[in-house]
Amino acid sequence: MIPEPESPATPEAAAPDAVRERLLAEVAALPGLPGVYRYFDAAGAVLYVGKARNLKKRVSSYFHKDHGGTRIGAMVARIARLETTVVRTEAEALLLENNLIKTLNPKFNILFRDDKSYPYLKITGTRPADGAGALSASSCARVAYFRGAVDRKHRYFGPYPNAWAVKETIQLIQKVFRLRTCEDTVYANRSRPCLLYQIQRCSGPCVGLVSKDEYARDVRDAERFLLGEQQEVVADLQAQMMGYAETFEYEKAAAVRDRIGSLSRVLHQQAMEASSLSAGDKDVDILAVRVAGGRACVNLAMVRGSRHLGDRAHFPTHVDDGAALSATEADERAGAPSPETAVLEAFIAQHYLGQAVPPQLVTSHPVDPELIDALSETAGVRVRATQQPREQKRIWLELAEKGAELALARLLAEEGSQRERTRALVEALEIDVEPDALRIECFDISHTAGEATQASCVVYEAHAMQSAQYRRFNIEGVTGGDDYAAMRQVLTRRYARLAEARRQDAQDGATEEAAAPAKKGAARLPDLVLVDGGRGQVSMAREVFTELGLPLSIIVGVEKGEGRKVGLEELVFADGREKVYLGHDSAALMLVAQIRDEAHRFAITGMRARRASVRTGGSKLEDIPGVGPRKRSRLLQRFGGVRGVAAASVEDLASVEGISHDLAEEIYRALH
Repeated sequence: MIPEPESPATPEAAAPDAVRERLLAEVAALPGLPGVYRYFDAAGAVLYVGKARNLKKRVSSYFHKDHGGTRIGAMVARIARLETTVVRTEAEALLLENNLIKTLNPKFNILFRDDKSYPYLKITGTRPADGAGALSASSCARVAYFRGAVDRKHRYFGPYPNAWAVKETIQLIQKVFRLRTCEDTVYANRSRPCLLYQIQRCSGPCVGLVSKDEYARDVRDAERFLLGEQQEVVADLQAQMMGYAETFEYEKAAAVRDRIGSLSRVLHQQAMEASSLSAGDKDVDILAVRVAGGRACVNLAMVRGSRHLGDRAHFPTHVDDGAALSATEADERAGAPSPETAVLEAFIAQHYLGQAVPPQLVTSHPVDPELIDALSETAGVRVRATQQPREQKRIWLELAEKGAELALARLLAEEGSQRERTRALVEALEIDVEPDALRIECFDISHTAGEATQASCVVYEAHAMQSAQYRRFNIEGVTGGDDYAAMRQVLTRRYARLAEARRQDAQDGATEEAAAPAKKGAARLPDLVLVDGGRGQVSMAREVFTELGLPLSIIVGVEKGEGRKVGLEELVFADGREKVYLGHDSAALMLVAQIRDEAHRFAITGMRARRASVRTGGSKLEDIPGVGPRKRSRLLQRFGGVRGVAAASVEDLASVEGISHDLAEEIYRALH
């Protein structure tokens, strides 16, 4: 790829005519080559990222056509700067475009959440060699749940749409093929079979209850099953059963018979005949899209090894803007794409980059063949897209379409309810802000009898909890159990910098709005600050805000009602207003309770993790070379926890069984 030099940024106050004249001159100088273009507004924010087979032709269409009062016209009017990058092929343009979309989050592109955390089923270790005797942990294959980057050391099957599908498959493999699932450390230290062997979910390779060749055969059968060769596996199991019967080993024959029955029931539940599918149909992704109410849903159903593993719904943002802008690309295609096609193409481009692509995609709406060709080139495999499938694939597509309809209807219902809650709270508290712009931050303190005190801050904005903006604060230097001091500390740490920025901007003559720039996470002063507590916590918050020079009217405490019953909460204000009871069935109170409960959940989960780290030593002892599980256990038992270990002298540490003087010195240095 050959990047062109960037255009210099234009001053915010540049005349619109001068900006347009400069942009037209830059467009006229563009080459007729494949590439990617980016539009920026006067503040430097990215408006749109697109790709083109011919940069000059595509970009010119935005500036030489009259878009009127459309969404496209609104975007073009805001363009203050453009950047382009020339590439060699359309496949490179596709790759670069979607990498930039994920990185820059442009306002007018259809955006999908970058979720690559699909789980896999992993078979670890090497395939066991044939022979007699017990298998070592390194040579005994293990079935495990896996999420992350794959490697060549192990075999991976998937991806699966959710964790439940992986765990269900693992249970099936345990039942039919009886492969082990225990960790290597547990496996290596077994002297007798575990409970899984007793309930016939493992063949007991740890203590030699299955031969190497029998376990190797089970591993191969499990892999073939996961690859879609179910009928072949059933045929082999039937041959094994007959072989055992002919040699009068009826107990073994009965065990194989039961495995065949379990596997047959699974195949029947899938409601399909694997033998009727071609080799190219073993791995298929089914994509169904629905658009309504300004929102869209792409339902992705996965078929791996001829088994339908389930589906997952994906909800993009900027649907209307992205669909409108996709219509401008009709100059290179046979007509403008529908909103459904625009959403589906955006999903395919963003979802499959950087991960394995199945050889066949079944789609509810037609997609650009050039997109599929570019995807094939970037993935290194031939990908086919089918819009009107037959037989079993048609059934899969109908199921995916129904799933998309239900998921979108549920989303719209939830969003409508959430919007109503937001509006009700704005009206009940008379907050001078539009409901769509309301931002709430809520704080909670959590500890166990003063131990591992932690504060949480959760954020509610745009009618939804914004988990990416959540923050936890470790509270230090206060008396254990002093929630008031903990609240003072967290509020000071959260808002001190913002208050200083507001004062500095005020001194520079900026407006109050400019004094709170929209910096992600903390820089914007919220419209409402909720504290989980009554008058005491509100008084502490009032002191902090008074010292920082922030408005007291935005502080609201959530006080438990009579008997601490849910639905009887009252709101306490820091600016002297009388406390308010909204009513147990109030939509506004439901929103307050939702945010308060989320702050409590976030605080308590963090506190428990911190407490467990303190009590068990966390990673401190684990990270010391030479301190394994047994030595770590002996240290913690001798001294009663990591605090006791840290307080012990070198001589005391060396008195523990298995701890040499040199290792004791190493432990002492690591903990001090």
